[in-house]
Amino acid sequence: MPHRSLALIVDDEPNIRLTLKQQLQSDTLNVAVAGTVREALEIIRATPPDVVLLDVRLPDMSGLDACSRIQEIDRLVPVVIMTAFSRTDVAIEATRRGAFDYLIKPLDLPQLRDVVQKAVQVSRLRRVPAIVSSSEQPAGDDVDPIVGNSLPMQEVYKFIGRVAANDAPVLIMGESGTGKELVARAVFHYSHRRDKPFLAINCAAISEALLESELFGHERGAFTGADQRRIGKFEQVNGGTILLDEIGDMSPATQAKALRLLQQQQFERVGGNTTIQTDVRIIAATNRNLPEMVEAGLFRRDLFYRLNVFTVQLPPLRQRLQDIPDLAVMFLNQITRQTGRSFRHMTAEAIATLQQHDWPGNVRELESAVKYAAAHCTGDVITPDCLPEVCRRRPDLREQSKPVDGDAKIDIAALTRQLLEAGSTNVYREVSSYVDRVLLATVLDHAGGNQQQAAEMLGISRMTLRARLRQSVVDSGEKDGNVENSGGTEPTV
Repeated sequence: MPHRSLALIVDDEPNIRLTLKQQLQSDTLNVAVAGTVREALEIIRATPPDVVLLDVRLPDMSGLDACSRIQEIDRLVPVVIMTAFSRTDVAIEATRRGAFDYLIKPLDLPQLRDVVQKAVQVSRLRRVPAIVSSSEQPAGDDVDPIVGNSLPMQEVYKFIGRVAANDAPVLIMGESGTGKELVARAVFHYSHRRDKPFLAINCAAISEALLESELFGHERGAFTGADQRRIGKFEQVNGGTILLDEIGDMSPATQAKALRLLQQQQFERVGGNTTIQTDVRIIAATNRNLPEMVEAGLFRRDLFYRLNVFTVQLPPLRQRLQDIPDLAVMFLNQITRQTGRSFRHMTAEAIATLQQHDWPGNVRELESAVKYAAAHCTGDVITPDCLPEVCRRRPDLREQSKPVDGDAKIDIAALTRQLLEAGSTNVYREVSSYVDRVLLATVLDHAGGNQQQAAEMLGISRMTLRARLRQSVVDSGEKDGNVENSGGTEPTV
């Protein structure tokens, strides 16, 4: 008999509790219900659930306050906020308090099931021993937080937990700005070497002539200007950890010495004959495709195999757009600490604008965008107008496409090919979201802006139409793998 996960529904409406339980209960998911926060907390203390569906308005406590209370009892359980009120401040506050997701009533049941399924998966990942998350990092330690609860980041956390206690080399690959050094520092921080030195060396920032000397040291007279012996980093950091950042830029000669170090923990200083023994863990990072470089003869095959013991590919920001709200809040908090200027929140429209950008510079680019917005914001609320122009004018499906008419199939096919060629991993969501937006806009225009008439033309309720309109503004389905059945005939809750 497979293990049954547990979902807890907290809502003061008995009919809603019953309907949700009937819709979610399955062979793999058991559903418990509670009408008050007090009942919910008792259930959580007795049997920790895998996901909590929490209404905002409850008789004994606000759902947002309840979210905080639940996190205090069990910080690993994902909390999904449900509300009939699509207020921006509630959405932002829910995110700030650690909510996994935020759903607007009337609930789209296929979407709800999808969110619950993902929350259960994340809950299981979070409960893997030694997972590293920002909330688990001890306060006051010199380690920057890794922010993100998306499934791609959960895999990264699992990787860190697996390799931290091992002394084998680690290879971190990812585009520029994805946080490779942060991951390296987290591996070091949770290793038994954490009380020893950690040093990051950017192989691309040091000339080929100097890098070998910088890493291995040199003897007096080894080259012009070497008027005295120099101790290299591998000697200085003995017992600790060295991050060789951008190792793909390392010269063949330095690669050979690095290979020997990995194999034997031995090296000679430049111009020296004395073999020096050292004990250093190596973490390598690169934004290049090392396998391709190996095949092209640009990187030593034997060195690659030595490094490729524990390897992780960091996801680009475009594959973890659901982490943008948490990242933006973190950057705003950093700005507050640095400047003393505080911001109430970033509007949902601003968040949606950020989530529509491709982020070629990844998290580093997002940080710059938030700093720009803070500098150009005249009030204490970040709106889309505060954001850099490149974020606001990003061509999206609405701008690239013609109205839906007789040529719609051709248009959509072209869009699909364009997304596939661009490497999108969320083609269904992006295309269906576009179609939904155009459909709603066209019908609303035909109805002269009258939502009731538009809803009747579409064959849906006015509340469902309003929910779809909100969905088109704040596309909460940007999460990887979140496939929405926008045309379903299932009941709404």
